Amino acid sequence: MEVNDTTFGSRLVSPDAMMGDAEYSLRPHTLEEYIGQEKAKDNLSIYLEAAKMRGEPLDHLLLYGPPGLGKTTLATIVAHEMGVQIRITSGPAIEKPGDLAALLTNLEAGDVLFIDEIHRLSRQVEEVLYPALEDYALDIMIGKGPSAQSIRINLPKFTLIGATTRAGQLTSPLRDRFGVLLKLELYSPEELATIIRRSADILGIDCTADGALALARCSRGTPRVANRLLKRVRDFAQVRGSGIIDAQAAKMALRHMDIDEEGLDQLDRSVLRGIIEVYGGGPVGLDTLAALLGEEAVTLEDVCEPYLMQLGYLTRTPRGRCVTQAAYEHLGLKVPGRLQDDEIHQLSME
Repeated sequence: MEVNDTTFGSRLVSPDAMMGDAEYSLRPHTLEEYIGQEKAKDNLSIYLEAAKMRGEPLDHLLLYGPPGLGKTTLATIVAHEMGVQIRITSGPAIEKPGDLAALLTNLEAGDVLFIDEIHRLSRQVEEVLYPALEDYALDIMIGKGPSAQSIRINLPKFTLIGATTRAGQLTSPLRDRFGVLLKLELYSPEELATIIRRSADILGIDCTADGALALARCSRGTPRVANRLLKRVRDFAQVRGSGIIDAQAAKMALRHMDIDEEGLDQLDRSVLRGIIEVYGGGPVGLDTLAALLGEEAVTLEDVCEPYLMQLGYLTRTPRGRCVTQAAYEHLGLKVPGRLQDDEIHQLSME
């Protein structure tokens, strides 16, 4: 098992935003330009058109799904389609009710307020938000003790767009105040290939169809990862290649970055190898595995495990994490007899 801690802090295949991503130039500005998420996009187009026909702001909108799928982009598109301004903030940035009041009182009629990671709002801020969403009003207490009094400030009608990667952590009262809920799904390789070729055109580099597909297969179903890999592969293609991103150039660059054909990086493979080589394929507890790799347990649980489980390389059991036969085969390791017997038994039961 090989572990290199220096590479884990800023993983190229991480779906979280990084400094230097500079994605804004690559973001689509209209629903027509937005690629993928067809069901959510079709429904949203109807809601937008209906709101414009009535001359009203769009109902409050909640976008949820894994990071890097385009929730912020979709929020800016909503504002652009409605012809209004957008104010962007995040749940952790709104520390006090006064911070939220300052944001809301500066909105104009029809404006969009986008709150990323809205599940991280404090309870005090959330309580102030309820009347703002339902009655477009702020209830503020002035003074303390017996002389304290409540003042209601009317707000212009606005649209709140909340984004979260953990919809289950939203409180029921907050979730129920959203009129529209849209779930964003992971992208297919074909959709990501289309996004990569569009981004390559914007960046001014030639990218062939097979080169885009090779990158798409390693992008973990996430446009943010796809665009980040495209920029790094562009560097290799310009310095060590012909300046064109084809399948050969993409594979060469990904090999240098320690990303395999399934999109697994060194940390992903270390998770699998750690379970196999130290714990005989599992089961092993999450905290024990995190201590072995020198990583935070939340990093493994939120960043590594979902993709490994999606590929069928890892399973969660009541006793801990276990690797599958597919993980052994992917790493080129001999499959233990017990796993082969389990596979045969499962096939006979079907």
